[in-house]
Amino acid sequence: MHDLNELHAFVSVMESGNLGQSARQLGLAKSTLSRRISQLEARLGQPLLRRQANRLMPTEAGTVYHNYCRQILHLADQSQQALDDLKEAVSGELTVHVHSVFMRGWFSRRVEEFLDDYPGVRLTLCTQLQAPCDPGENAICLWLGSVVECGLRQERLGQLQRGFYANPDYLARHGTPGHPRELAGHAWVDLLGETADGLTLQHAREGAYEMTPLLSRLKVDQYVLQIDAITRCQGLGILPRWMATQYARAHPGTLVPCLEAWYPPAVPVTLLYPFGRLPRKTTRLLEHLRQAVPSAWREHAPSAEGAAALTMA
Repeated sequence: MHDLNELHAFVSVMESGNLGQSARQLGLAKSTLSRRISQLEARLGQPLLRRQANRLMPTEAGTVYHNYCRQILHLADQSQQALDDLKEAVSGELTVHVHSVFMRGWFSRRVEEFLDDYPGVRLTLCTQLQAPCDPGENAICLWLGSVVECGLRQERLGQLQRGFYANPDYLARHGTPGHPRELAGHAWVDLLGETADGLTLQHAREGAYEMTPLLSRLKVDQYVLQIDAITRCQGLGILPRWMATQYARAHPGTLVPCLEAWYPPAVPVTLLYPFGRLPRKTTRLLEHLRQAVPSAWREHAPSAEGAAALTMA
């Protein structure tokens, strides 16, 4: 069994080459430091250091053992840190910035579960209207859409496929588009002018189609406002399919898909958090969110066969 005090003594002398200097650094008497090294040499059965002029130099055995000794001490520090982590209470203040699309339903339920598991945590939720652009405070952010380099670690949780949606009463009055080029004859509800420069749509059999810019009668800055406008027959719009499915399940008959075989670009779901070692309360929340990622976020646009099945359904 290794004595860590002896190992620390040996590594210190190896790096300083001077018994007195190492004794001062370790806060020990020279005699105590010398005794620890002698005990280590006796335990190993061979000398590790030799005196040359005014310095202590390693023997061949000392050079070899020094590398292993540093590894042993590093592992000892890691194991102690792991044990300290187990004792660290999951409690205190946490701030989470969340894209508006996640503030209802899935995310709110995950937060409630987390607070039930860790009653010592106090959580503050802030709606995020723009992608993070600087580290700011030590907080977590769950974002939907592209993110620039902002000094935070970016972890991709998945992506949301999107589609075209309308209220069935709107389609009954204005007709259901059979091809993206027919969208020009419909009212359009846009999310912050997203389609102002056009949009590239994908079809499993027909390939890419460049959708021309549409004149939007209504532009909004949050998905919840967009979906409300669409369900009130203000026009068609592009929504995340996962979100639209949840809404239609809760409000039957208010929202239906159209142009189902055409896929606008998917949008990534990203978890952002600081680099480095994080407090235990933060790592537990991050892990809680990772484990609860819906399977729909892992889905990709369907193959040609899948698109055909969707069209026939």
